[in-house]
Amino acid sequence: MSKIFPDAAAALDGVIADNLLIAAGGFGLCGIPERLLDAIQHSGVTGLTFASNNAGIDNEGIGKLLRTKQVAKMISSYVGENKEFERQFLSGELEVEFCPQGTLAERMRAGGAGIPGFYTKTGVGTQVAEGKEHQSFPDQDGVTSTYILERGIFADLAIVKAWKADETGNLIFRKTARNFNQPAATCGKICIAEVEEIVPAGALDADEIHLPGVFVNRIILGAPYDKQIEFRTVRSREEA
Repeated sequence: MSKIFPDAAAALDGVIADNLLIAAGGFGLCGIPERLLDAIQHSGVTGLTFASNNAGIDNEGIGKLLRTKQVAKMISSYVGENKEFERQFLSGELEVEFCPQGTLAERMRAGGAGIPGFYTKTGVGTQVAEGKEHQSFPDQDGVTSTYILERGIFADLAIVKAWKADETGNLIFRKTARNFNQPAATCGKICIAEVEEIVPAGALDADEIHLPGVFVNRIILGAPYDKQIEFRTVRSREEA
Protein backbone atom coordinates (compact mmCIF):
# COMPACT_ATOMS: atom_id res chain seq x y z
CA MET A 1 0.00 0.00 0.00
CA SER A 2 1.34 3.43 -0.93
CA LYS A 3 2.26 5.79 1.89
CA ILE A 4 1.78 8.82 -0.37
CA PHE A 5 -1.47 10.79 0.03
CA PRO A 6 -2.70 13.59 -2.24
CA ASP A 7 -2.94 16.27 0.46
CA ALA A 8 -2.95 16.91 4.20
CA ALA A 9 -6.71 16.42 4.62
CA ALA A 10 -6.53 13.02 2.95
CA ALA A 11 -3.56 12.00 5.08
CA LEU A 12 -5.45 12.91 8.26
CA ASP A 13 -8.63 11.12 7.20
CA GLY A 14 -9.52 8.42 9.70
CA VAL A 15 -6.76 9.58 12.03
CA ILE A 16 -7.69 13.00 13.38
CA ALA A 17 -10.24 13.20 16.19
CA ASP A 18 -11.09 15.24 19.28
CA ASN A 19 -8.89 15.01 22.39
CA LEU A 20 -5.79 13.55 20.75
CA LEU A 21 -2.23 13.95 22.05
CA ILE A 22 -0.22 15.16 19.06
CA ALA A 23 3.58 15.37 18.92
CA ALA A 24 4.57 18.11 16.48
CA GLY A 25 8.00 18.82 15.08
CA GLY A 26 9.46 22.26 14.58
CA PHE A 27 11.28 25.03 16.42
CA GLY A 28 9.69 28.43 16.17
CA LEU A 29 8.62 28.51 12.53
CA CYS A 30 11.55 26.35 11.40
CA GLY A 31 10.54 22.91 10.23
CA ILE A 32 6.91 23.07 11.32
CA PRO A 33 4.38 20.80 9.55
CA GLU A 34 2.31 23.76 8.42
CA ARG A 35 0.15 21.97 5.82
CA LEU A 36 -0.89 19.38 8.40
CA LEU A 37 -1.55 22.04 11.03
CA ASP A 38 -3.77 23.91 8.58
CA ALA A 39 -5.67 20.71 7.83
CA ILE A 40 -6.11 20.00 11.53
CA GLN A 41 -7.52 23.50 11.98
CA HIS A 42 -9.94 23.03 9.09
CA SER A 43 -11.07 19.66 10.46
CA GLY A 44 -12.62 21.44 13.44
CA VAL A 45 -11.43 18.93 16.06
CA THR A 46 -11.09 20.23 19.63
CA GLY A 47 -9.62 19.33 23.00
CA LEU A 48 -6.17 18.68 21.53
CA THR A 49 -2.97 18.33 23.52
CA PHE A 50 0.19 19.30 21.65
CA ALA A 51 3.69 18.23 22.64
CA SER A 52 5.83 20.74 20.79
CA ASN A 53 8.80 22.95 21.60
CA ASN A 54 6.60 26.01 21.24
CA ALA A 55 3.26 27.09 19.80
CA GLY A 56 4.54 29.05 16.84
CA ILE A 57 3.61 32.71 16.83
CA ASP A 58 0.23 34.45 16.65
CA ASN A 59 -1.70 33.01 13.71
CA GLU A 60 1.18 30.83 12.51
CA GLY A 61 1.89 27.20 13.30
CA ILE A 62 0.04 25.89 16.34
CA GLY A 63 -0.81 29.54 17.01
CA LYS A 64 -3.60 29.19 14.43
CA LEU A 65 -5.17 26.39 16.47
CA LEU A 66 -4.93 28.46 19.64
CA ARG A 67 -6.88 31.24 17.95
CA THR A 68 -9.69 28.81 17.11
CA LYS A 69 -9.68 27.34 20.63
CA GLN A 70 -8.89 23.83 19.41
CA VAL A 71 -5.99 23.30 21.82
CA ALA A 72 -6.73 22.37 25.43
CA LYS A 73 -3.16 21.74 26.61
CA MET A 74 0.40 22.47 25.56
CA ILE A 75 3.45 20.47 26.62
CA SER A 76 6.18 22.88 25.58
CA SER A 77 9.41 24.67 26.40
CA TYR A 78 9.10 28.18 25.05
CA VAL A 79 6.02 30.36 24.76
CA GLY A 80 7.39 33.89 24.71
CA GLU A 81 6.48 34.91 21.15
CA ASN A 82 2.80 34.03 21.20
CA LYS A 83 0.51 36.62 22.76
CA GLU A 84 -2.61 34.50 22.37
CA PHE A 85 -0.83 31.65 24.15
CA GLU A 86 0.04 34.05 26.96
CA ARG A 87 -3.52 35.37 27.16
CA GLN A 88 -5.13 31.94 27.29
CA PHE A 89 -2.62 30.68 29.87
CA LEU A 90 -3.05 33.66 32.19
CA SER A 91 -6.84 33.50 31.89
CA GLY A 92 -6.91 29.78 32.69
CA GLU A 93 -8.28 28.80 29.26
CA LEU A 94 -5.19 26.78 28.34
CA GLU A 95 -3.43 24.14 30.42
CA VAL A 96 0.36 24.34 30.10
CA GLU A 97 2.97 21.78 31.12
CA PHE A 98 6.33 23.50 30.91
CA CYS A 99 9.15 21.17 29.96
CA PRO A 100 12.84 22.05 29.46
CA GLN A 101 13.90 21.63 25.84
CA GLY A 102 16.36 18.79 26.42
CA THR A 103 13.87 16.99 28.63
CA LEU A 104 11.13 17.39 26.03
CA ALA A 105 13.34 15.96 23.30
CA GLU A 106 14.29 13.04 25.55
CA ARG A 107 10.67 12.42 26.54
CA MET A 108 9.79 12.09 22.86
CA ARG A 109 12.82 9.91 22.18
CA ALA A 110 11.99 7.74 25.18
CA GLY A 111 8.41 7.28 24.00
CA GLY A 112 9.67 6.26 20.57
CA ALA A 113 11.99 3.71 22.17
CA GLY A 114 9.24 2.30 24.39
CA ILE A 115 10.83 3.70 27.57
CA PRO A 116 8.13 4.75 30.08
CA GLY A 117 10.30 7.14 32.08
CA PHE A 118 13.79 8.34 33.03
CA TYR A 119 15.48 10.32 35.78
CA THR A 120 17.13 13.70 35.22
CA LYS A 121 18.63 16.49 37.31
CA THR A 122 17.09 19.12 35.03
CA GLY A 123 14.36 21.03 36.83
CA VAL A 124 15.17 19.85 40.34
CA GLY A 125 14.27 22.58 42.83
CA THR A 126 12.02 24.43 40.35
CA GLN A 127 8.33 24.39 39.45
CA VAL A 128 9.18 21.78 36.81
CA ALA A 129 9.77 19.27 39.62
CA GLU A 130 6.51 19.88 41.48
CA GLY A 131 4.42 16.72 41.82
CA LYS A 132 7.08 14.48 40.30
CA GLU A 133 8.84 11.56 41.92
CA HIS A 134 12.26 12.42 43.41
CA GLN A 135 15.09 9.94 43.84
CA SER A 136 18.71 10.24 44.94
CA PHE A 137 21.53 8.53 43.03
CA PRO A 138 25.33 8.60 43.49
CA ASP A 139 27.45 9.55 40.50
CA GLN A 140 30.74 7.92 39.49
CA ASP A 141 32.55 9.94 42.15
CA GLY A 142 30.16 8.85 44.88
CA VAL A 143 28.47 12.24 45.13
CA THR A 144 24.73 11.82 45.68
CA SER A 145 22.34 14.10 43.80
CA THR A 146 18.58 14.39 43.50
CA TYR A 147 16.84 13.48 40.26
CA ILE A 148 13.22 13.75 39.11
CA LEU A 149 11.26 11.19 37.12
CA GLU A 150 10.11 12.35 33.69
CA ARG A 151 7.64 10.32 31.65
CA GLY A 152 8.10 9.30 28.04
CA ILE A 153 5.65 10.83 25.59
CA PHE A 154 3.45 8.32 23.78
CA ALA A 155 1.45 10.38 21.29
CA ASP A 156 -1.67 9.36 19.41
CA LEU A 157 -0.36 11.14 16.33
CA ALA A 158 2.98 12.61 15.24
CA ILE A 159 3.14 15.30 12.56
CA VAL A 160 6.50 16.35 11.13
CA LYS A 161 8.09 18.15 8.23
CA ALA A 162 11.09 16.90 6.25
CA TRP A 163 13.10 18.05 3.27
CA LYS A 164 13.06 14.83 1.23
CA ALA A 165 11.27 11.51 1.42
CA ASP A 166 11.41 8.44 -0.71
CA GLU A 167 8.30 6.46 -1.53
CA THR A 168 8.83 4.13 1.44
CA GLY A 169 8.92 6.98 3.97
CA ASN A 170 12.64 7.35 4.60
CA LEU A 171 13.20 11.00 5.54
CA ILE A 172 15.99 13.55 5.31
CA PHE A 173 15.71 16.78 7.30
CA ARG A 174 17.48 19.92 6.17
CA LYS A 175 19.94 21.46 8.62
CA THR A 176 18.29 23.08 11.67
CA ALA A 177 14.82 22.06 10.45
CA ARG A 178 15.73 18.64 11.83
CA ASN A 179 15.19 20.02 15.38
CA PHE A 180 12.32 18.22 17.19
CA ASN A 181 11.04 16.53 14.04
CA GLN A 182 13.08 13.39 14.44
CA PRO A 183 12.14 12.50 18.06
CA ALA A 184 8.54 13.65 17.53
CA ALA A 185 8.16 11.31 14.56
CA THR A 186 9.15 8.26 16.58
CA CYS A 187 6.80 8.72 19.52
CA GLY A 188 3.45 8.71 17.70
CA LYS A 189 1.28 5.67 17.11
CA ILE A 190 0.83 7.09 13.62
CA CYS A 191 3.31 9.46 11.97
CA ILE A 192 2.41 11.72 9.05
CA ALA A 193 5.21 13.60 7.31
CA GLU A 194 4.92 16.51 4.92
CA VAL A 195 7.94 17.00 2.71
CA GLU A 196 9.34 19.33 0.08
CA GLU A 197 10.26 16.57 -2.35
CA ILE A 198 9.41 12.89 -2.87
CA VAL A 199 11.88 10.70 -4.76
CA PRO A 200 11.70 7.06 -5.89
CA ALA A 201 12.60 4.28 -3.48
CA GLY A 202 16.35 3.72 -3.50
CA ALA A 203 17.18 7.25 -4.62
CA LEU A 204 18.38 8.36 -1.17
CA ASP A 205 21.85 7.50 0.07
CA ALA A 206 21.32 5.18 3.05
CA ASP A 207 23.97 7.07 5.05
CA GLU A 208 22.06 10.35 4.63
CA ILE A 209 18.71 9.13 5.95
CA HIS A 210 17.82 10.72 9.31
CA LEU A 211 14.59 8.83 9.97
CA PRO A 212 13.89 5.32 8.65
CA GLY A 213 10.62 4.81 6.85
CA VAL A 214 9.48 2.24 9.41
CA PHE A 215 8.47 5.20 11.61
CA VAL A 216 6.46 6.96 8.88
CA ASN A 217 2.93 5.86 7.98
CA ARG A 218 1.78 8.57 5.59
CA ILE A 219 3.47 11.20 3.41
CA ILE A 220 2.28 14.30 1.60
CA LEU A 221 4.04 16.68 -0.74
CA GLY A 222 3.64 20.08 0.90
CA ALA A 223 5.76 22.28 -1.39
CA PRO A 224 5.97 25.08 -2.26
CA TYR A 225 6.57 26.80 1.09
CA ASP A 226 6.95 30.49 1.92
CA LYS A 227 9.63 29.77 4.58
CA GLN A 228 8.49 32.49 6.94
CA ILE A 229 10.80 34.20 9.41
CA GLU A 230 9.72 34.98 12.97
CA PHE A 231 11.74 38.18 13.24
CA ARG A 232 13.46 40.28 10.65
CA THR A 233 15.90 42.76 12.15
CA VAL A 234 17.62 45.24 9.85
CA ARG A 235 20.18 47.91 10.55
CA SER A 236 19.19 51.51 9.97
CA ARG A 237 20.66 52.88 6.78
CA GLU A 238 23.36 55.44 7.46
CA GLU A 239 22.99 58.84 5.85
CA ALA A 240 25.17 59.23 2.75
